[in-house]
Amino acid sequence: MHASLASCFSRKSTWFHFQSICVCLPCALALRESQQLLGFSERDPCLAPSQSRRPCLLRCVPCFGCTFLASLLPLCSVIGTPQKYDPSFKGPIHDRSCTDIICCILLVIAIVGYVVVGIIAWTYGDPRKVIYPTDSRGQFCGQLGTPNENKPFLFYFNILKCASPLVLLEFQCPTKQICVNKCPDQYLTYLNARKQPKDFEYYKQFCVPGFNNSQKSLPEVLKDGDCPSVITPSKPLARRCLPAINTKKGVVMVGNDTTFEDGLGQRRNVTELVEGAKKANVVLEARQLAMKIFEDYTVSWHWIIIGLVIAMVFSFIFVVLLRFLAGIMIWVMIVLVILVLGYGIVHCYLEYARLKGEAGSDVSLKDLGFQTDLRVYLHLKQTWLAFMIILCIMEVIIILLLIFLRKRILIAIALIKEASRAVGHIMTSLVFPLCTFFLVCLCVAYWASTAVFLSTSNEAVYKVFNDTSKCDYAGQTCIPETFNMTNITKQCPDARCLFAFYGGETAYHKYLIIFQIYNAFMFFWLANFVIALGQVTLAGAFASYYWAFKKPDDMPAFPLFSSFGRALRYHTGSLAFGSLILAIVQIIRVLLEYLDHKLKAAENKFAKFLLACLKCCFWCLEKFIKFLNRNAYIMIAIYGTNFCTSAKNAFFLLMRNIIRVAVLDKVTDFLLFLGKLLIVGSVGILAFFFFTQRIDVVQGTAPTLNYYWVPILTLVVGSYLIAHGFFSVYAMCVDTLFLCFCEDLERNDGSPEQPYYMSPELSEILLKGSLESSKSADSQG
Repeated sequence: MHASLASCFSRKSTWFHFQSICVCLPCALALRESQQLLGFSERDPCLAPSQSRRPCLLRCVPCFGCTFLASLLPLCSVIGTPQKYDPSFKGPIHDRSCTDIICCILLVIAIVGYVVVGIIAWTYGDPRKVIYPTDSRGQFCGQLGTPNENKPFLFYFNILKCASPLVLLEFQCPTKQICVNKCPDQYLTYLNARKQPKDFEYYKQFCVPGFNNSQKSLPEVLKDGDCPSVITPSKPLARRCLPAINTKKGVVMVGNDTTFEDGLGQRRNVTELVEGAKKANVVLEARQLAMKIFEDYTVSWHWIIIGLVIAMVFSFIFVVLLRFLAGIMIWVMIVLVILVLGYGIVHCYLEYARLKGEAGSDVSLKDLGFQTDLRVYLHLKQTWLAFMIILCIMEVIIILLLIFLRKRILIAIALIKEASRAVGHIMTSLVFPLCTFFLVCLCVAYWASTAVFLSTSNEAVYKVFNDTSKCDYAGQTCIPETFNMTNITKQCPDARCLFAFYGGETAYHKYLIIFQIYNAFMFFWLANFVIALGQVTLAGAFASYYWAFKKPDDMPAFPLFSSFGRALRYHTGSLAFGSLILAIVQIIRVLLEYLDHKLKAAENKFAKFLLACLKCCFWCLEKFIKFLNRNAYIMIAIYGTNFCTSAKNAFFLLMRNIIRVAVLDKVTDFLLFLGKLLIVGSVGILAFFFFTQRIDVVQGTAPTLNYYWVPILTLVVGSYLIAHGFFSVYAMCVDTLFLCFCEDLERNDGSPEQPYYMSPELSEILLKGSLESSKSADSQG
């Protein structure tokens, strides 16, 4: 073959069309020899003499386009040693030994350390710090079993001080805060409250617990921090009492007034309350959004479950029909995907046309900025125009791919049909992804709970707050119980010892960030290990099907359980090795994202460029390692070799069949992706019409939501994961059959002495072109 490739550039020959590129006869013959799967021959329209088809546009350039192929194909053909015929080989080897034992031991040690970190986190952590607000002494408001059990709201003595920049630095208002059972609903000063016993009784509930001295002077009360100087009408927001501010004709008011008395004899403008409330709300906006999203989940969770069940039913029906009607289902799926995208384009255009002329619809997305209520964006023409452009691009790309890959799709359908027969003989493989999903959910739950407990395992830190900037002790830590007996109160009469944040100075608190990184790393490692275990189990089962000479008579009784047992007994170390490499790359990507977040405000353009390059490189590296690991696990399932040997053999086998990988395996992945897209699109459109109450039959059934995109997005993501779980079985089956097919071609030649193990249906499609090529070559000889 190499000689014919070299002669390509030294003589004039008949020209052939090869994928719209001019190829001379020697190169055509070499291509035909190296690609039995593609079925190239002189009668094949993909490789036909140019004079009998259309004119060659590049006739003036000797064999233009063959330069790269001439250099690549010899390289690919000599990578690794092809497998030779072995009469004793009958599929997955049963006589195995343990592989990569060191990595298995490392995994066990790492899991033990992970359990220790979890125990430490659960010992010191307190998730209540995330849920409940805390007063100035670090006590929780509304927590059962505490003195503040019936006081769920946090009240600020002087909300005006929350306008201080200190809030942004310490995440705490420099004013006293107590837990109350309800927020004030009237305006009242301390001086006026003392005049009426009824008012004073009402006012006392916003003073420190136990205060009952009405004869105490106002300066002493304010100095000791017993009561606020004034209370204003407030409303609870994220369990915080914030001023009930409203606007009338564009004027900001509290109640019916634009000014208020601060209790110290001064009139203050309501806008100062607004500023204080804004700063007090700086840390609460994200929590408020989370609470609204949580409310949406509480009223729509049963509809979300119903939607996920519908997605599961759709996926199962599709997979079952694919078992019996693979060819028809693939073409129906392609047509439906095109129709769904087309409907989306038409719907976006109709919404865009409807908004023409409406006031406010011309506002650009850039001018609007980020809004937590995503319904605002649906009233903009630019939003629907962007959706329409995105869908149009997707539609055009899919149609062009289908046009150019139409012949390869026929071969890919044959491989999917064979995968359907394999799945039909191993029906338990459709249920096995549920086991993998359950184990991954356990990893996620353990990681999330450990992360929450670690982040809340800090101790309450108290600091000195002062109304003026003259105090030298401001910002220093203090102890509330002994603060009034220290010299700080003498040198700084206005100083207060208030709860600042949760932290700590012990060795445990200093290494919390290390524990968090270890927690994330172990999550990646264990999640990848579980996924790897599922892949090698499915690969072993489907390999048993392929290498059974008489299907299904020569298959083992329980191929899935046998493969699962071999993977756990012999190859835990190899799976740990492959998942460890992937976890290291993923944790590096997380650290790069953290650095990128920290450098957003930096002006160093070179550092940003270098970081972007590193992120891109590690993203590519992660994709390559996932691809290599997947094929290495297939070789582990078949031959029982260690991870490095399996990865090397799988890589060399793929390189020796690089064009088959490009034009067949990836086409099959594309078809399976269209299946996922069809299920996700169908469920997403159904959810959109349901939660926006556009279906007349069930219009009154849909719940009222803050953000209807919450259940829709949840259903879209959930239905994709469900569809991916079902189709991952087919994807793994196709990849396994493909590698076995390549091995079969290297081991056997189809003769009675060395017959192929592939099914007659598969050989009829995949080897038809090769047989025609051989006959044509013999006739020419």
